[in-house]
Amino acid sequence: MGKVGKAVIVREWNKPVSVEEVEVESPRRGEVMVKIAACGVCHSDLSGTNGTIPLPPPLVLGHEAAGVIEELGEGVDDIAVGDPVVIVWVPMCGECRYCVEGRPALCDMSAKAAFTLPDGTSRLKDRDGNTLNHFGGVAVMAEYATVHRDNVLKIDPEIPLDKAALVGCAVMTGVGAALNTARVEAGSSVAVFGAGGIGLNVIQGAALAGAERIIAVDLEDKKLEFAQQFGATHTINPGSDGDPVAKIHELSGGGVDYAFECIGLPEVIAQSYNAIHKGGTAVVVGVTRADATVTLPTFMMPFQEKVLTGSMYGSARPKIDFPRLLRLYQSNRLKLDELVTATYPIDEINRAFDDMLKGVNARGVLIM
Repeated sequence: MGKVGKAVIVREWNKPVSVEEVEVESPRRGEVMVKIAACGVCHSDLSGTNGTIPLPPPLVLGHEAAGVIEELGEGVDDIAVGDPVVIVWVPMCGECRYCVEGRPALCDMSAKAAFTLPDGTSRLKDRDGNTLNHFGGVAVMAEYATVHRDNVLKIDPEIPLDKAALVGCAVMTGVGAALNTARVEAGSSVAVFGAGGIGLNVIQGAALAGAERIIAVDLEDKKLEFAQQFGATHTINPGSDGDPVAKIHELSGGGVDYAFECIGLPEVIAQSYNAIHKGGTAVVVGVTRADATVTLPTFMMPFQEKVLTGSMYGSARPKIDFPRLLRLYQSNRLKLDELVTATYPIDEINRAFDDMLKGVNARGVLIM
């Protein structure tokens, strides 16, 4: 049967995206169709418009969303039409070594579903019948999306969908980087480079963990104001305050326990590494360009025992972490309402991207 609805399409890198009607195929075996209610405007989507994340056009954007089940494919009997769900944009097979080891965010299947469904095919066509690719294997910056059953997680119907959507990426990625990847300890010191949607959630993850000192670094004073609302105890604007590494060492007495890079710039990765003390941990959360490299001095590495690691999707275990995060929200311990500082109709996606670049929002959300 399928559906026709609006979707945000990248036709060509470095050009404004278009909002067009697309045909969304009904789910096949093991798949579901979701009527999308809300989709977060994530910097990763912007990276899909300029080739930083080099997924091939024509491409339907979107990976941070929530909605309700519209249609079930054959063999799906553990979820029902009308159930509210959050999109899990990393498919997790449950069988590869990473899933078995309890690290499903690294699942081998994700490499097979970067711009198609896991079976290598698309469920999307434009009105001329041309096949469209799926951003992150889900393509949920749209009114309807057909995805694999493993890409949705049922949630409590009491939770507003525009808030729940953020758990699907920004909150899981940021809070998870602090709690799951770095395992920030109570009483520790933390520096967060970049106070956008991901960085703000690293900050509130560190606050949840009980970090004593949380230093936010950003070039936008508005973002630093947001950072303080989410738990930052100190802020640094390198444009006015000078070298952030020197300032962090000054504020922390020689370097922080944990530093998080949430921008995706090689020079900031180096700053994060240099901001930690001996034995500290630097976590790369931001996504750089595919050809980017970082250079670090090696002589002192054996003597300092610093750790430099990445964090994929906040080392997510969605069936455990998503319900836990949403319970924290329901108990007023996780800030989701405060994250949504602007909403937009789908037709205003280019304005939403412009606002993101201006740094005026904690998180913008498209309401379908």
